Amino acid sequence: MAGTLQLASFCVVLLSTFFLIVATWTDCWMVNADDSLEVSHRCRGLWRECVTNMQDGIKTCDQYDSILAEHPLKIVVTRALLITADVLSGFALILMVPGLHCVKFLKDEPQVKLKMCYFSGLVLGVGSVLGLVGSVWYAVDVYMERSTLLLHGVFLGVHYDFGWSCWLGMAGATGCLVASVALTCCLYALTGQ
Repeated sequence: MAGTLQLASFCVVLLSTFFLIVATWTDCWMVNADDSLEVSHRCRGLWRECVTNMQDGIKTCDQYDSILAEHPLKIVVTRALLITADVLSGFALILMVPGLHCVKFLKDEPQVKLKMCYFSGLVLGVGSVLGLVGSVWYAVDVYMERSTLLLHGVFLGVHYDFGWSCWLGMAGATGCLVASVALTCCLYALTGQ
């Protein structure tokens, strides 16, 4: 049963880490959500802003000036938290592989393998919390920006909503959190240690 839990956790961590990495490097964290007839589709990401012409499908992107340039706080914080979450979840994934029951490495040391899985679960938990904080912070900031404009009666013609990258970041961080709980809490309960 513990081996099945480890293997299921590994699959969830692999998929969730992929989601986090894709969310960090894609450019659709905010998407225009205007109800009128649009001729273009605009997405804003952590690294650039892209506009796609709906009629001919041509996509043009504007890179942000520099990583060191002054950016809004939501972009800087989300970048830092998501990159850290990517690194930690990748490290946890690498650390988890030799700790799996099905891997022959350290076969005579089941306690060491169990501790490796437990430690990878702890690292994954930290990474997942950082990923969730970064994704939710960005989403809340987008919502607050839109609410503030509506409260003051300002209509700019285009307002933004959460893009698929934001949802992907939340899904990846949530998957990492679930796998972390499985590796830290449930694994020790199943092995009786």
